[in-house]
Amino acid sequence: MAKKPAAKTTSKAKSKATGQNPLQAAWIGPYEVPPFGLIEIEHFRPAFDEALTQHNAEIAAIAGSKAKPNFTNTIEALERAGRLLKRVRAVFWSRAGAHTNDAIQAIEREMAPRMAAHSSAITSNAALFARIDDLHARRDKMKLTAEQRRVLERTHRAFVRAGAKLNAKGKARMGEIKQRLAALGTGFGQNVLADEKSYELPLPAKADRAGLPDFLIAAAASAARERGSKASHVVTLSRSLIEPFLTFSTRRDLREQAWKAWIKRGDNGGETDNWAGVAETLKLRGEQAQLLGYKNFAAFKLDDTMAKTPQAVRDLLERVWTPARAKALVERDKLQAFAAREGANITIEPWDWRHYSDKVRRAEYAIDEAEIKPYLALDNVLAAAFATAERLFGLRVVEVHGLPLLHPDVRAFEVADAKGRHVGLFLGDYFARASKRSGAWMSGLRGQEKLAGDIRPIITNTCNFAKAPDGSPTLLSMDDARTLFHEFGHALHGLLSDVKYPSLAGTSVSRDFVELPSQLYEHWLTTPELLSEFARHHETGEAMPGELIDRIRAAGTFNQGFATVEFLASAIADIDFHDAPAGVDPKAREAETLARIGMPREIVMRHRTPHFAHVFSGDGYSSGYYSYMWSEVLDADAFAAFQETGDVFNQKVAQRLKKYVYAAGGSREEEAAYKGFRGRLPAVEGLLRKRGLDKAA
Repeated sequence: MAKKPAAKTTSKAKSKATGQNPLQAAWIGPYEVPPFGLIEIEHFRPAFDEALTQHNAEIAAIAGSKAKPNFTNTIEALERAGRLLKRVRAVFWSRAGAHTNDAIQAIEREMAPRMAAHSSAITSNAALFARIDDLHARRDKMKLTAEQRRVLERTHRAFVRAGAKLNAKGKARMGEIKQRLAALGTGFGQNVLADEKSYELPLPAKADRAGLPDFLIAAAASAARERGSKASHVVTLSRSLIEPFLTFSTRRDLREQAWKAWIKRGDNGGETDNWAGVAETLKLRGEQAQLLGYKNFAAFKLDDTMAKTPQAVRDLLERVWTPARAKALVERDKLQAFAAREGANITIEPWDWRHYSDKVRRAEYAIDEAEIKPYLALDNVLAAAFATAERLFGLRVVEVHGLPLLHPDVRAFEVADAKGRHVGLFLGDYFARASKRSGAWMSGLRGQEKLAGDIRPIITNTCNFAKAPDGSPTLLSMDDARTLFHEFGHALHGLLSDVKYPSLAGTSVSRDFVELPSQLYEHWLTTPELLSEFARHHETGEAMPGELIDRIRAAGTFNQGFATVEFLASAIADIDFHDAPAGVDPKAREAETLARIGMPREIVMRHRTPHFAHVFSGDGYSSGYYSYMWSEVLDADAFAAFQETGDVFNQKVAQRLKKYVYAAGGSREEEAAYKGFRGRLPAVEGLLRKRGLDKAA
C-alpha cells in the first residue's frame, strides 16, 4: 500500500552521482509519486528500452512455460507482467500531454509505433494465445471467481480483437497497420498543438478589448506574459479564453478572426495540415476491421460496447437530432431578432452566436456570466467537488505540499476514507499553457489493484483554465466549473476502484459507459445545497444570492439546441466516417454528412475533423464520440434515483452507486452494473427532459 512517509525523495545530485535512472528505480518518496524532480528527458529512451526488454522476457516465460495452462501461470502472470513499462509509459505520456517540448515530441513520435509493435508482438504470439484460448475453452469447468472469469474473458476477447486468430500474413499486416496508425495519431495531436501554440490574437489597444469584463482582460494579460508576447494582451486558442472572448467582445471583426483561427486548427495547409493523415487513418482502420471479419471499422469498434452496432448509435443520435435542430433554429431566430432590435444590420454568423446568445440569456433570465464568475473561484469549486465526494462516499480530500510534481501549477491532494485510511493521491493540473494540449482529461500515474498488494492509485485531472494574474484568484465560468466536476467524476472512478486485477481497475470499462461517473457528477454542481455553501464572492465572501441560484437553474436548458447540435454533428460525422467503405474521402464525407442532417449554417461541429483529437489522435473515441450522449441517457436516469428520494445525497443510493459503478471498474458487464445500481436500464426520455428537448423550444 502507498503510505505517506516523512522522508524526502533522493536528491537530483545523488541520482546523477550514482548514475541511476530514476524511471527504473522504485518510487519510494511520499505517496510513492514519480520522482519528477529527478527525471531528465534523456532518461526516457533508456527507460523504455529496459522496460520493453523486461516485458518481452516476461511474455516469453509465460508463453514458453511447459506447465499446463492455468489461471495463475497464464492470466495472473500476464496481469503481473510489464510493471516497469506501465510506470515509464504513464510518466512519459503525462509529460507529453501536459508539458511537452520538441525533445519530448521527438521521443513521442519514436515511441508510439514502437509501443504499437510491442503490443502486436504480444497479441500475435501463437504460443501465448494457445494457452489463453485453452483456458477460455475450459472456463465453465474451472473454479473461477466472478472477477477471475471476467479477466479471462476480457483477455481472450482483447487478443482475438487484436488479430490473434489471423494467419501469419494477416498478423504481419495487422502489426504494420497498428504501427502506422500510432504514428498518424501522434502526428495528428502534435499538429493541432502546433497550430494552437503558434496563434495569438493581440489586443494591444483599449479599443481591441471593447466589451471584455475585467476577469477576461486580466486572463488575456496573463496569457500574453505566459507566452512572452510582444502584445500586452492576447487571445489564444484555449477554449477557456476564446469562448469568453467570443461571448463578450463587441468587436465583431476580431470575433471573426479568432473564431476562424479556432475552427481552422489542423486545416491550414503546410506541415501541420491534418487532412491527409485523416484520410490515411480512415483507410487503415477500414482495412483493420476487414482483416478481422467486420464490414467496417464502426462495426468492429462498437461490437465491444453497450451500443453493439452502428445502427443502435444512429437510432439514439437521430432521435435527439430532430428536436435539437428544431430548437436551435428557434434560438437562431431569437438571436437575429435581438440583433435587429439593437440596430445591428447583420446576418447572424457562427462568430456571433455566443455573443448574442449571452445577450438573449441576460434579457430572458437576467443571467450574466460576468455576474456569476466572481462566485466561482477555482478553490471554491474544488472545495465543492471535494465536499460532494465526502457527502456521497465519505471521502476526505486534503491538500499536501512538498511533493515532486510535473509542473509548478500541479497541486496534490490526499484522499482518505471516513476512517482516515489512505484511498489515493489526486493531482490537479488546471491552467492552460503553451506546452499542454488542449481539452481536459483524467489519467493515472498508477492504477488501483490488489494482485501485488493493496496498491492505491495516483490519479490526475488536467484542464486548460485561463490563469489569473499572480495574487488574483482564477475565476471559472459555469462551463469551466462543470468541466472540473466532470473530470473529478472520472478521478473518483479511478480513486474508488476496488478490484483485484489491474486490467479491470478504474475506468477499464466500455467507452459508452466510462462517461457515466463523470457526467453524473456534474449534476451536483448546480444543486442549491452546493451553490449556497460554496459559491461565494471572491472579494466579499458573500454567498451567491438565492435568486441568482434560481436564475441559473431556470436557465439550465437555455441554448441547448445549439449545444446539442454542435455535439451531435461531430458524433454523427464520427459514425459516418467509420460506418463506410475503407478509403472514404474525409472532406467529402464531412460535407455530405452536414448536408444530409441539415446542419444550420450558423453552427459548426464542436470538433471539426482536422482537430477532432478524440477520434484521430489515437482511436480512443473513434466510432465512440456518441458515448457522451449514450452515457447522458444513463446519467440523467441515475441522478433521478437521488431526486426520487428527496435527498440528492441519499446514502443508500450513494452506496449502491459506489458499489456498482465507481468501485466496480470493469469487473461486471456494463448493463449488469447499471441494473445493479438502478434495477433497470433507462430510456432516452430522461436525456430529452434534461436538455429541454422534450417540449417546444
